[in-house]
Amino acid sequence: MGDIYQIRTRGDSPAGQLPITEEQLRESPSGDLFGLTQSAGMGWDPAALRGDPYLILNTHGGVRADDGAPVALGYHTGHWEIGLQVQAAANQLKANGKVPYAAHCSDPCDGRTQGTDGMFDSLPFRNDAAIVMRRQIRSLPTRKGVIGVATCDKGLPAMMMALASSGDFPAVLVPGGVTLPPSDGGEDAGAVQTIGARFSHGMLSLDEAATLGCKACGSPGGGCQFLGTAATSQVVGEALGLAPFHTALAPSGSEVWLEIATRAADLIQDLKSNGLGVNQIITDAAVRNAMVVHAAFGGSTNLLLHIPAIAHAAGLRRPTVADWQEVNAVVPRLVSVLPNGPEMYPTVNVFLAGGVPEVMLHLRDLELLDTSVTTVEGQSWDTLLDEWKDSERRQRFRAVLQEQEGVNPDAVIMSPERAKERGLTSTVTFPTGNLAPEGALIKGTAIDPTVVDDDGVYRKEGPAKVFPSEQAAMAAIKAGEIKAGDVMVLAGIGPMGTGMEETYQVTSALKFLPFGKHVAVITDGRFSGVSTGACIGHLGPEALAGGPIGKVQDGDVIRIEIDRNNNIGTVNMVGVGEERFDHEEGARILGERSSRPDLAPHSRLPEDTKLWAALQAQSGGTWGGCVYDVPSLTAKLAG
Repeated sequence: MGDIYQIRTRGDSPAGQLPITEEQLRESPSGDLFGLTQSAGMGWDPAALRGDPYLILNTHGGVRADDGAPVALGYHTGHWEIGLQVQAAANQLKANGKVPYAAHCSDPCDGRTQGTDGMFDSLPFRNDAAIVMRRQIRSLPTRKGVIGVATCDKGLPAMMMALASSGDFPAVLVPGGVTLPPSDGGEDAGAVQTIGARFSHGMLSLDEAATLGCKACGSPGGGCQFLGTAATSQVVGEALGLAPFHTALAPSGSEVWLEIATRAADLIQDLKSNGLGVNQIITDAAVRNAMVVHAAFGGSTNLLLHIPAIAHAAGLRRPTVADWQEVNAVVPRLVSVLPNGPEMYPTVNVFLAGGVPEVMLHLRDLELLDTSVTTVEGQSWDTLLDEWKDSERRQRFRAVLQEQEGVNPDAVIMSPERAKERGLTSTVTFPTGNLAPEGALIKGTAIDPTVVDDDGVYRKEGPAKVFPSEQAAMAAIKAGEIKAGDVMVLAGIGPMGTGMEETYQVTSALKFLPFGKHVAVITDGRFSGVSTGACIGHLGPEALAGGPIGKVQDGDVIRIEIDRNNNIGTVNMVGVGEERFDHEEGARILGERSSRPDLAPHSRLPEDTKLWAALQAQSGGTWGGCVYDVPSLTAKLAG
């Protein structure tokens, strides 16, 4: 470090002149002119400022040295190296005579905040980030279009919400890719989150846990290796037509990953030239296509919160539970991938097998898609899929998967016939019953097939063990207090209780414990995209809104039936101790009870999360995407 007292109090100003006209001086807002001054002050060649400005909005986090080494860590790998994609897009725009701008709004890591107070901010953060991103977009009034670079659980849905609201302006999404699996015997990033539970049950030594915990990531960037919320959001972004063709789940840090950003820079200019705004890309038909592709992939249930939010941001009708039921009743699951299987292929294998286009080829044959809609490629899905079938890109990537991994691409992305032979079932079921009068959801694909009866129905009846917090539930698991046959009830962790925290600690522990498949979980909270097991979430009304889940007592008998073939299910309280009764009598008993006295918002729930909970509850709640419906809110305030 030099002498801190050696101070410059003046500096040389940029050479040259702004490329402005008399007309601009007379008619342009002062902000436009001062913006050019600021751009010159940052070192941009003043003579080159005539180019059209484009914004590259991104979720980059951390600080990297020139060699990629960490100077300051980010929260997660997903936003760690996407600055390289920003740079690639910017270089392409500059080479084309445009003026790129970049703005950042980083995002949290749901894995890092599992079981901590940080999870209280997870879902509300999405809304906050979308607001910030929209404000960042509008704060460059001269923009001609926006490229959004993002990859993870909350930043990517927030980015899609921000881009969806761009209206007549063009926008292109750049998926930030996925982390490579480790090549030296490490576990995937989902499995490694269970080392604490496994150690507590004597399944791992301290040395084993410490080694496994270090070796989950085969590359320093990208979303997780499983089809969780981050990876599913990438899939949905491409299925919406908002991301370039065959880009979701690309291996981060690779040349093809950088090529996505370069291609996006060319596409945004083409969209501007052709007058194609976001409102011509994200349509009701595009939203339904995304729902269909989500079902075919077996994607995260968190997208049932995010897709309605994206639709709402675009000014479209939000999908309802009935819409989701209809889609999942007719769409077969076609993808074999972590965490659902049947074979636990990492997400990069899905990209190599053909990714979203390959799945859409099968779905088109089944006439389940509207392939006439336009994408950011400026072409319809029909045209793109026709080109994909015989493309060099398809053939060569599929060959890489076969030759380098020894994996048949058709075993990763299956034909409907092969998927049926393998016993793959539809993705999401929406059970109802006296514990969920407003509905609930379960990813039926995630139930261990060995506990499903031959007719495709999961049947479970067991005693309730009630927990007012995820921490209490985890403590019981680690202490050996949960046994095969139990039904764990996590009440009071919906939006009003904890910001609708994600309960992956619980579901992951059960997955890797030998008795876990014989335990069911019901909650008014939500689950991670990597969660597996008989886990029923989003029970409505939530406990703190007077929902019956908040009236369940230890020892109540819970009966669960999930028909994975017909996508119907029930979750009912049907007994107390040794006594049994039907669901109607159970509803009567629950109706006469008061909510548990230990129910309350978490003592450390932030005030701004409480505000989010109140606003989203008045805007359609969880089934409406946890959004802010401004006309509805203002009408209620006025009334």
